[in-house]
Amino acid sequence: MVQATVMVIGSGGREHALCLAFNASPLVEAIHCVPGNAGTALIATNHGVAITEDALLPLMTALDVDLVVVGPEAPLCAGLADACAKAGIPCFGPVAALAHLEGSKLHAKETMTAAGVPTADYQRIDASTDLEAALDRYAGAPWVVKRDVLAGGKGVVVTSDRDEARTFITSSIASDGFVLLEAFLPGEEASMLVVMDGTAFRCLPASQDHKRAYDGDEGPNTGGMGAYCPAPVVSSVVHRRIVERIVEPMHAYLAAQATPYRGVLFIGLMIDEHDDPYVVEFNVRFGDPECQVTLPLVNTDLYRLLHAAATDGLNEVELSIVEGSALTVVLASEGYPAAPVKGRPIGGLEEQLGSNAYGDAWVNFAGVSRDENGTYIATGGRVLSATAMGDDLAETRSRAYELLSGLSLEGGHYRTDIGHRAVDG
Repeated sequence: MVQATVMVIGSGGREHALCLAFNASPLVEAIHCVPGNAGTALIATNHGVAITEDALLPLMTALDVDLVVVGPEAPLCAGLADACAKAGIPCFGPVAALAHLEGSKLHAKETMTAAGVPTADYQRIDASTDLEAALDRYAGAPWVVKRDVLAGGKGVVVTSDRDEARTFITSSIASDGFVLLEAFLPGEEASMLVVMDGTAFRCLPASQDHKRAYDGDEGPNTGGMGAYCPAPVVSSVVHRRIVERIVEPMHAYLAAQATPYRGVLFIGLMIDEHDDPYVVEFNVRFGDPECQVTLPLVNTDLYRLLHAAATDGLNEVELSIVEGSALTVVLASEGYPAAPVKGRPIGGLEEQLGSNAYGDAWVNFAGVSRDENGTYIATGGRVLSATAMGDDLAETRSRAYELLSGLSLEGGHYRTDIGHRAVDG
């Protein structure tokens, strides 16, 4: 039996979810996390080194790492997978040229056009563009403006206020040189995580994220306040259309590149009233918090799945999915997302740690550290999430909120309606 050493790059809830899944694998002997958080420290060895090629490669070599899994997008766009390839270390995550699918919204649009994938009409706008004519072109529906940079999920404005759209476009051109103005796609959002390599792809169950900060999908956009999986909006008909119209052509395109795509492609979807799927965005990594609710439903050994994708062996791995559902609710710091207050103690967390394994309900750590007294402290905007599994989504949601009710954080806030589209209709 394989006794593998795995290194997970990142420090959020996604990385804790990955470590939990690797901890459940009999094929994994040791887990290392860079830099990790207080949750990964319970099941992995954290290393406080910089996420750079110069700092990481010597550590990977010293630890004799069998698989590197990159959580966030920035190291991939900076070429970490390229560096691993040169060193002969299997890396789950695409090389920089392909990570550009997330690094540049314009590149993603051009790739979709080349691959024949359905997405919203758009216009590239710079200082020479007639801005008012461009706004007129997409009038009658909310304007969708996207910066062409890595913005942590916050580089998009959707607004019916022409002045707000104009201001965001002008400021984005000033900082970035240009911006994308897109046609508004009406419908219901969903996400699909697709593991792929040069030989095959495997679609994980579709999920639905909640981006707005407050109940009823009100307030500012965030990195995600909760998610659930599977998403009922992705019916069997919709799923087939996603695979045929989006996944298959994207895989064919990406597998034909000089270095094939080896990693997970996050497909942000809009499902219209006719059950037709369109791509809103691509990410080149597991979503956060989508990862937290998708991985628990994967019955296939995670090390086997991801190592196969990193080494072009995915065609030999069958994907098995657990029946049931998973749901997670994010606890955020006061002031998140604009100006989160950090450094406050988290009450009740010690009592909820359990066995660091999946069960009825558990905590995914994100922005959490421990002080010199061993007290758990909130160190990020999204602090942690209460995650649950069950046969029925309503029951699963109740378990997650019951777990969250046992935790306390001064000024902390969370949405009380995660999963409302599926549970409440």
